[in-house]
Amino acid sequence: MRIFVDTNIVVSAILRGRMPKKVIQSIIDRPDCEWLVSAEILAEYKEVLLRPKFKLSQEVIKEWWEIFDTVTLSIEVEVEVDFPRDRKDAKFLACEEAGNADFLITGDRDFTDVETLGNTQIVSVSDFLDRISGEG
Repeated sequence: MRIFVDTNIVVSAILRGRMPKKVIQSIIDRPDCEWLVSAEILAEYKEVLLRPKFKLSQEVIKEWWEIFDTVTLSIEVEVEVDFPRDRKDAKFLACEEAGNADFLITGDRDFTDVETLGNTQIVSVSDFLDRISGEG
């Protein structure tokens, strides 16, 4: 299962825990899951954690950077996608296309009207957890 995780889910996992953190842990724990990133997405994950408004300790930042560096699978993205609703999200759509992802997990309302994109299902945290728990 090839998965992209939107930055808002990563931030929620770090700041709030609960279901977003459970999603991240599920991806890490399941050998059939590949957490895909591009260099641009990985850079965004890391940059966001450094933002002063989140007040994350150096220990927490280091822990998550290690997760990103050891758990994620970096893919080459040579396509450009136009996403007029939010140009910053175009990198996730380009990555989805290049990585042939099964899921994009997001809490971003810009994606709410889009249930699938190519072969990728765009799902919320709870939808993803329901799907993987239903595989039993």
